[in-house]
Amino acid sequence: MYDPAPRPLLFLDVDGTLIPFGTPTAAQPGIPRVSEASAPPTDAHPLLHKVNPEHGRRLESLPCDLVWATTWMDDANDVLAPLLGLPPLPVVDWPDSDEVRHLHWKTPGLVEWAQGRAFVWVDDEITHADQDWVSAHHPGAALLHRGDPRRGLTERDFTVIESWLRQAR
Repeated sequence: MYDPAPRPLLFLDVDGTLIPFGTPTAAQPGIPRVSEASAPPTDAHPLLHKVNPEHGRRLESLPCDLVWATTWMDDANDVLAPLLGLPPLPVVDWPDSDEVRHLHWKTPGLVEWAQGRAFVWVDDEITHADQDWVSAHHPGAALLHRGDPRRGLTERDFTVIESWLRQAR
C-alpha cells in the first residue's frame, strides 16, 4: 500500500509574526481587528489587539501541519488559538541544548522536532546563520522565512509560504 509522505510542518512564532510590534492593525486600512466579543481580558498581553483574526483562516488553509514554535508554549493555545479561530496546535517543547554561536536558540530544536520532515519556520529573528545551519543539519526541505516584526505576517509572506509549501509536496 502507498504511504504518502507526511505533510510539511509550519513552525509558527508569535511575537513579531502574529503580533506585530509596529502600527496597530486597527490603524491599518482593510485589516480586521479582534472583535469586542472575542477581545482579550484587560490584563492580557498588551499587544493582543494587534492580532489579525483572519490569519487563523489563512494558516489553516495552508497545506501543512501547524506547530507553535514560541516561548508562549501552551499559552499560545490558551490565548492565541481562540483569537485566531484555530484548534489547539502541537507546541515545540524546547530541549536543553548547547548554544551555537551566531545561531538562533530555536534552530537546533526545530530541526530535531522536524525529524527530517519538510518544514517552514516563520519567525522575525531568523538570520543567514540559521539558514546555513539548517541546510547542513536537516536532510529534508526547509524554508526559513523571516517576517518583518513591525508588520507581522503580510499577504506577501502568505504568498511566499504557500508557494513553497505547494512545491515541497
